[in-house]
Amino acid sequence: MKIPYLSFEYQHNLMKEELKTACEQVIDSNWFIMGDSLKDFEEKYAKVSNTAQAVGVANGLDALILSLKALNIGAGDEVIVPANTYIASWLAVSAVGATPVPVEPDIRTYNIDVNKIESKITAKTKAILPVHLYGLPCKMDTIMEIAKKHKLYVVEDNAQSHLATHNGQITGSFGDLNATSFYPGKNLGALGDAGAVTGDNEELMDLVKVLRNYGSEKKYYNQVKGINSRLDEMQAAFLAVKLKYIAQLTDQRKEIAKRYDKGLSNIDGLILPYVNEGATHVYHIYLVRTVKRDELMQFLQDAGISPFIHYPLPPHLQEAYKEFEYKIGDFPLTEEIANTCLSIPLYPGLTDDEIDYIIQSVKSFFYKN
Repeated sequence: MKIPYLSFEYQHNLMKEELKTACEQVIDSNWFIMGDSLKDFEEKYAKVSNTAQAVGVANGLDALILSLKALNIGAGDEVIVPANTYIASWLAVSAVGATPVPVEPDIRTYNIDVNKIESKITAKTKAILPVHLYGLPCKMDTIMEIAKKHKLYVVEDNAQSHLATHNGQITGSFGDLNATSFYPGKNLGALGDAGAVTGDNEELMDLVKVLRNYGSEKKYYNQVKGINSRLDEMQAAFLAVKLKYIAQLTDQRKEIAKRYDKGLSNIDGLILPYVNEGATHVYHIYLVRTVKRDELMQFLQDAGISPFIHYPLPPHLQEAYKEFEYKIGDFPLTEEIANTCLSIPLYPGLTDDEIDYIIQSVKSFFYKN
């Protein structure tokens, strides 16, 4: 049996005719940038996100950059970021000239440890940038309390957690501005690069609209120095179709995760995903941990299963951030996760036989070793 890490076949077959129709409608409209398809998707995504507005942009990294720009965060400022995250969270801070200040994760949730944030706040700190990693929400109530206490902005990185909730509130609706990605592999994925900013503050959201379009509200008249980061009509039309199915596909992810939880529980040496009280996990990634990670990965590959590592080298050890002179051991929990984590296939359309085969293969590795 051959099982890829990710397959789009099931979900795209589910909506293929609608996607084709959406494509034809955009072509027939002869309008490809900043048109009705974008407006339609923005309205629908804002409603799903329970925010006043959503602004479509070119990708998730730009969504973060534009959010920080709109909050006037730049040179000389510091932004609290997770040490354990995809490097895009750091790159956005660097892109506006600010300094990312990393905080270690909670070893159970892998998200930023809220108990360690305040010790990193200085007079230069302007914002906290929590990342809802792997599909599990951060403890946003505590983060918002800290931000209010220290008069800081909050920008959520919601790229991996569409429809996840913390204490009943959907992620992407807590912060002053909130950024998400619709990269094809995300739970809500476009057929190319795409992203969005969500929020309730009309003035900030209007500024994001201007910043994404060269700093211009009226063509050829530029109020501020902006960038070109517009969600095109074709991707907006595709996303509007896929948005109709996101709840259904998310439920499938949760059901597969339940099967994994049940089938892989009580295996010595294997750590399964943890869900903190009050949170709903949407399982963008089903991440397990073991000190035998590399051996398990090879065993599964030999069995025809394709696992994946998110992320093998933390941001603080990347050459891109060598100016900070971080070294191995500076963020031990982050490094422990990077050295022991393995993501096993989880996507809508994974069959019962495939799920059983993955479970049995993982069990076989541990019971034979």
